[in-house]
Amino acid sequence: MTRRLPSGASAAALTAGLALLMAGGVGAASRSPRPGELAPIQGTYAPKIDPANFVARIDNRYLPYKPGTRFHFVGVRGTTRQTDDQVVMHRTKRILGVRSTVVRDTVSERGRAVERTDDWYAQDRQGNVWYMGEDSFELKNGRFVKASDSWKGGVNGAKPGIIMPAHPRRGDAYRQEYYPPGKALDEARVLRLNGMLTVPFGRFKQVLVTSDRSPLEPQTEHKYYAPGVGEIAERVVKGHHEQFTLVSVTR
Repeated sequence: MTRRLPSGASAAALTAGLALLMAGGVGAASRSPRPGELAPIQGTYAPKIDPANFVARIDNRYLPYKPGTRFHFVGVRGTTRQTDDQVVMHRTKRILGVRSTVVRDTVSERGRAVERTDDWYAQDRQGNVWYMGEDSFELKNGRFVKASDSWKGGVNGAKPGIIMPAHPRRGDAYRQEYYPPGKALDEARVLRLNGMLTVPFGRFKQVLVTSDRSPLEPQTEHKYYAPGVGEIAERVVKGHHEQFTLVSVTR
């Protein structure tokens, strides 16, 4: 799918932390292609990835990933409290000829890691942040095993998608990932801009809200992004009970 409450916070407190006062808005104008053109949801999917069109830094205002930054979230999945720690690594990985930033994402329960994923991102010259793949592991029977939805652009038909548009506008719809063998087909739609959201890390304005879903899964998730910070909250609005809020950011 980026604060901090004490680990014993209840699900009710987390829900209260997601108190929203949303207002519609429009994104900044841009002459570059819309995200729905670059990573379309409908039709044949064949995104054009030109290494020469990518830059070394990820400084999109809604998803800045500066190496060394740490994001700490708390939340609940079902009835189980969890923490989610994301670390922007100093190392990179070359995918389809593009030097991609590695973000280590670790989900823990009672202080023990249960999921560990390396997500790979890269930003093009227009400012769009592309999702280049993920290497995901889940804890099963006391051991970490590779998840079936792990994928890397250019391998076994997997293709990158856009995780954050350069200039999001309400109504933008775009593909985030494409890997049919692993059922990784997430897509997103921009719902709002210029909203307000309070989480344990603070109160934010001009919040961007997206609706994320997969045509293969019966759930819908809303994600909230603050300018200059990145993701500050996410919650499942259709399907099982799950939500996380940002508690702290360390740079």
